[in-house]
Amino acid sequence: MSKGVSITALAKKFNLKNLTNQINTDKIKLLTPDINRPALQLSGFYEYFDHDRVQIIGNVEMGYLDSLSEEEKYFTLERLVEHEIPCIIFSRNREPEQKFIDLAAKNGVPVLVSSQTTSDLMAEVIRWLNVELAPTISIHGVLVDVYGEGVLIMGESGIGKSEAALELIKRGHRLVSDDVVEIRKVSDDTLVGSAPGITRHFIELRGIGIIDVKTLFGVESVKNTQSIDMVIKLEDWNRDKEYDRLGLEEQYTEFLGNKVVCHQIPIRPGRNLAIIVESAAVNYRQKKMGYNAARELYNRVQKNLSRRDDEE
Repeated sequence: MSKGVSITALAKKFNLKNLTNQINTDKIKLLTPDINRPALQLSGFYEYFDHDRVQIIGNVEMGYLDSLSEEEKYFTLERLVEHEIPCIIFSRNREPEQKFIDLAAKNGVPVLVSSQTTSDLMAEVIRWLNVELAPTISIHGVLVDVYGEGVLIMGESGIGKSEAALELIKRGHRLVSDDVVEIRKVSDDTLVGSAPGITRHFIELRGIGIIDVKTLFGVESVKNTQSIDMVIKLEDWNRDKEYDRLGLEEQYTEFLGNKVVCHQIPIRPGRNLAIIVESAAVNYRQKKMGYNAARELYNRVQKNLSRRDDEE
């Protein structure tokens, strides 16, 4: 799980001007992706105030403040910063008076300024915080982008995940992460995978060692993040086990409450894993576009049987 996003990271991401540099913004953490425009609070209503959110003041709020006398404006802003809010962002380069900046600094509230419009700033901050604050887990596997589909390859250590990824990279696909994949639940429908910063762009091959994929194959061979669309679980071939040969019914695995299509692939000498993964990715894309090869074959067989029955 995320431990929060610092105001320093927020300011850096959105190029915000900090008017209260005396405050240590590294220690102030955001724990919710939501934001608040404190219009009601400026008018005096604090009963349902979400004080733990980023507070954004736009033209409407500034217009209201400008309509007040200096004494009323100071009192209104004083009440706002007394509620332990994480920060205040003024949009459209509207900087507050120095008297308010000093008041905010006294209460430990960073005052930031953005050149963006209020609506654009709100949308971008919410989207970014949703990703940064999303529930996160780390799993053992390899994540690759194959024809635009995020394929998470899993299996026991030494079964050939990294080797399959390397072959896919040589065939023009892109590596996201090897060995450890950090998975974020961005929404109820979307999981996003990435690599830990320390291992990003590296692959470990037993008998050879560490390979820098970005250096060897170029920047087009790597990617920092990728949605996880499909899971392929590699396992040793078992003669006594029945494997799905048609694929009429989808199998799923679950991460953070989200279901992802999952294929169990038995491996043995002679099977080209890279081609199998490519085929699985293309087949998955076909299904998303409305064509199911297994269903098509099933329908043909049913029609053929019906035709025979009619002839008899």
